[in-house]
Amino acid sequence: MALETIELDTGPDPQGCVIWLHGLGADGHDFEPIVPLLDLPEDLAVRFIFPHAPERPVTINGGMHMRAWYDINPGAPASATSDIEASAAAVLELIKTQQAAGIASNRIVLAGFSQGGVIALHLGLRLDQRLAGIMALSTYVHDHESLPGEASLANADVPIFMAHGLSDPMIPITRAITGREALHNLGYQIEWHEYAMDHAVCPEEIIHISQWLQQVLR
Repeated sequence: MALETIELDTGPDPQGCVIWLHGLGADGHDFEPIVPLLDLPEDLAVRFIFPHAPERPVTINGGMHMRAWYDINPGAPASATSDIEASAAAVLELIKTQQAAGIASNRIVLAGFSQGGVIALHLGLRLDQRLAGIMALSTYVHDHESLPGEASLANADVPIFMAHGLSDPMIPITRAITGREALHNLGYQIEWHEYAMDHAVCPEEIIHISQWLQQVLR
């Protein structure tokens, strides 16, 4: 599964890369407008890659076809695993492409919102090459019970940025906290933020994202 992408460099010869995955029903353009709002310093050139998820029927939406990293079936939540693994494999190819272009894996951040965050966490925590960080926005950890046996030592201490809205009606913050605590119990470093918002990204969060990206990509 080759993913179509949008690429945006903040300067010449990027020193780092952020692969940012959108949520259910959106596309790669969804977070493109955030790049200038991050106001990254001129001496930190970053390549942002925004992939488009493939289109697939989504059970929770009556089988409607839309861009989705995996199907959501409330009656069988574990059934998403095969889709998640396939999407993670496709994102891994994007990492390999950037490595071939001269950006090492430890200069790459995997980021995602909602469904995209599930993929970022699933792949990043299992990847056998060190990443710069994992950014998980308004999301959760899928099947955290299997993580101890599948996690990679290469990213055992990878910086993780997690943020969630206090009034998120799509993914309740309690679900995100459950994942956060599971990761804490496995020894992961987590920078946690919560905001007075729903299933969205707010201006204060963008400031914190910018600060974190500058820390992990320096």
